[in-house]
Amino acid sequence: MANTQKTAIVTGASQGIGAGLVDAFLKRGYNVVANSRNIAKTNPFPASPNLALVGGDIGDPKTAAKIAETAVSRFGRIDVLVNNAGVTRRAYIMDLTEADWDRIMRVNGKGVFFCLQRVAREMIPRRSGVIVNIASIAGKGFAGTSNAIYAGSKGAVIGMTRIAALQLARHNINVNAICPGSTVTALSNDNLKSRAKEEGVTVEEMERRRNAAIPLGRANDPEDIAALAVFLASPGARNITGQSFNVDGGIIFD
Repeated sequence: MANTQKTAIVTGASQGIGAGLVDAFLKRGYNVVANSRNIAKTNPFPASPNLALVGGDIGDPKTAAKIAETAVSRFGRIDVLVNNAGVTRRAYIMDLTEADWDRIMRVNGKGVFFCLQRVAREMIPRRSGVIVNIASIAGKGFAGTSNAIYAGSKGAVIGMTRIAALQLARHNINVNAICPGSTVTALSNDNLKSRAKEEGVTVEEMERRRNAAIPLGRANDPEDIAALAVFLASPGARNITGQSFNVDGGIIFD
């Protein structure tokens, strides 16, 4: 008998937004394939027959193939891909290097594209699928971005989302992007500490400033991003594609 339980893939899954995504999809009855570079060592999830872990650098297309193959062999299908893996560092434009470019674009750009492409190969014959790319309001010009290369990489994610949505629509595959604003994760906390040190203030003062700049007065929790991803994977979003949704408490409107 064919497996009718849906399967979601989440990259960058070991912490922060990625871990929140895995938890949200598991709670809604999905099988989940979770990927990050060292997820077997850092696994934050309780053992579950509905969860498969796949280690590997998403900047290497071979990892995307391994993730897709694991999903099909373990669970028989792929219904949802959430391209969440991303890297950055806080830096002034004149301090960025070629090594920064290669590292950030490799994960945030190349990794997103080749994972999307590989998973689409599994979705096309079934004429069904949802792809959600985690971009950032940095990709829309948010002044508080960690660096210019990161902003460029997330702008690329938004552009790829739109073209993929147009070209995969005939296969009944929906492709959208989520653009988080300030989100409480280990990565953002490191950036907050760096900014506090640069400006000679406490981390608490930087948190206060961050929240004061958000109209709703609070940063995202990973669950805020996961909630939208789950909705975009649901039947209620069947006619939504090619969009990039801000989840930022009202920081920007584009």
